[in-house]
Amino acid sequence: MSDDVPSEGVPGEGMSIDGRGVDALAIPEAPPTGAPGTGAGDVPAADMPGDDSGAARDAGGWLGALPVALVATGADGAIVRWDPAAQELLGYPPQEVMGLHIVDLLHPGADRSLGRSLWEAASTTGRGVMGTVTAWHRDGHPLELEIWACPVQSKASGGGSVLVFAADAHGARRIRGSSAVWDGLFSRSPVGIAIFDTQLRFLQVNPALQAMNGVPQAKHLGRRLAQVLPQTNTADMERAMRQVLATGQPVLDFRRIGRTPADPHVDRMWSCSYVRLEDVSGRPIGVTASIIDITEQQRAHLEVEASRRRLALLNEATSGIGTTLELERTAQELADVSVPVLADVVTVDVLESLASGGEPGPGLVGGSALRRLGKAPLSDSPIANLLAPLGRTLLFPASAPYTQALSSRQPFMIVQLDARAVAPAARHSDKPAQLLTLGVHSFMMAPLIARGMVLGVATYYRAETEAPFDADDVTLAGELAARAAVAVDNARLYHREHDTAVILQRSMLPQHILTPPGIEIAHRYLPASDVNEVGGDWYDVIALSDGKAALLIGDVMGHGTAAAAVMGRLSSSVRALARLDLAPVDILHQLEAALADLSEPLFATFLYAVCDPATGLCWITRAGHPPPAVVAPDGAARLLQLPAGAPLGIGGIDFTTVEVQLEPGSLLVLYTDGLVEARGHDIDDRLSELTHLLAHPGQPIAQLCDTLVTHLVPASADDDIALLIARIGTSGGPEAAAHTTTGS
Repeated sequence: MSDDVPSEGVPGEGMSIDGRGVDALAIPEAPPTGAPGTGAGDVPAADMPGDDSGAARDAGGWLGALPVALVATGADGAIVRWDPAAQELLGYPPQEVMGLHIVDLLHPGADRSLGRSLWEAASTTGRGVMGTVTAWHRDGHPLELEIWACPVQSKASGGGSVLVFAADAHGARRIRGSSAVWDGLFSRSPVGIAIFDTQLRFLQVNPALQAMNGVPQAKHLGRRLAQVLPQTNTADMERAMRQVLATGQPVLDFRRIGRTPADPHVDRMWSCSYVRLEDVSGRPIGVTASIIDITEQQRAHLEVEASRRRLALLNEATSGIGTTLELERTAQELADVSVPVLADVVTVDVLESLASGGEPGPGLVGGSALRRLGKAPLSDSPIANLLAPLGRTLLFPASAPYTQALSSRQPFMIVQLDARAVAPAARHSDKPAQLLTLGVHSFMMAPLIARGMVLGVATYYRAETEAPFDADDVTLAGELAARAAVAVDNARLYHREHDTAVILQRSMLPQHILTPPGIEIAHRYLPASDVNEVGGDWYDVIALSDGKAALLIGDVMGHGTAAAAVMGRLSSSVRALARLDLAPVDILHQLEAALADLSEPLFATFLYAVCDPATGLCWITRAGHPPPAVVAPDGAARLLQLPAGAPLGIGGIDFTTVEVQLEPGSLLVLYTDGLVEARGHDIDDRLSELTHLLAHPGQPIAQLCDTLVTHLVPASADDDIALLIARIGTSGGPEAAAHTTTGS
């Protein structure tokens, strides 16, 4: 026996599959001397080779499934022993056959010479013989038997006896066929197969399992799983097998991960199934295990799942990053979408110059300052708490290793973060070393690049996620960073254009309105909020001849720099045309012509009012603009019912001028639609609110402007707002009837 195989539990000649000795299967003792049919040639029970016959009967029964009868004869062929299995097989009780010649049990019509020759060959040659004979069952039907006759020397008489083992030939052939199938399956199956005893020691392993484990059969036998596979957590496997032994219920597809001597440096995954082995009485005698290596299938499955998660994350990023034109919101969206699918903690830093409203500058080459605009999770994370908070400006020196890596505009990854990996950064910051103590084991940075410019960087940390970052993670992080960078750059360009439009808009509005005699003026202009584009709203007051004044307000449909530029063109045109003393309808037609000269068609609403403060007469013309409001000296406020007209730029539309008589001290209120239009609100309700706010007599018009803006304009206006209020005349008098003049 090899020194490395423990003697305990090694299957050998004295042990059956369940670990019990074959003595437990010993042949029953012979009938007592003097029993009916007992002859002088009886073989004493003490002379019976109990171990051999018991082992033969157990083996012949294929784990006890095939009954084998034992018959003993004397030297003269007379039956001296007839066990219960023989009675079960042929139907004769012992008292009917004891003393008969064994050949007398054969079928009357069969050739008895074959049976006699088999018995005589065994008794005279001293060697065992095998053959097939046809016996006669007590019920009167033939029964084909396979027999094995074995000579035995009697110590008591000195003569010879013969032991005859008999079994049903059809059952034996079936068992041999099953055994052949089993042997073929066991030896040729690509599935690893093992048989364990009730102590969970290896009894047999097939070639596939030997190759899978990298251990020959000799080093399996008699050993437990932990002795054969020390690098695998075998406790769970044995726990599953004990459950099978105890309950009899199979365990299927039990999956475990570990390493074997066949491949000691790579984790393998196995699908294990366990079934209990039982004897004929249903007692457990062991466990058979089938093992399939599913490492490659599992790896492919994990790759498919990872690809699916990456695709889902990219889809989420497409809709979840860049929902607004705000830098802070975009940076936080990138951080939020990355946790926890890609990393446990993520920070997003944008160049300080960009966050301050300037241009990106040289990027990270030579070092740079970045402002932290995104971080996830924001709380309940020791790692996130250690990192700089939102709004903090961080300095990246040119010599810092991360700056050097990002200056190449490529992602940077440390697969396994350890003390050696963070050593180069130790002289710049102690944060990397502290991150190690918090369990961070993998680290990655991806630059935010758009239009060839580095706008910032996203940093990814893994601690709770066991797997380190890999090449697929780097690719995914780069794609997420690219999406965020485009959104950040769009926000940058939008804000730049927005600021340009605001500057242009304000530069073209009248900076100092010269108040005509007899008219008091107050005005306000509010550009759209940062999340909405500037429009083309404007107003103006122009002094005319004879003490009159032109009050005008307009709104170019559209937003951005283009709308502001068209607004400037129209306002300049109105000033020039008004000084030519043209009729209001003629001025509107000239403005339409100016719009028609544009390369791209634009439309504008417009209201033009000529007021005479001496008489209180006003001539008002509308081109699709909201109606003006009038407030009488007593505070009564109403909207003037004037023909609406069509916006400038449509063409072919006649305009109507309405003459209105105002009491001295009345207010004429002109405004653009941004003051009264609001999402989710009916326009009539908003106009009613406007007149309600105006109905406060004696209020200074500058204060009235502020009241309207405060109550009607939300914190984040969707559109530009222009407001012009004029107090006409200084003395009271009855309001005259309105006179209408039509022109084309």
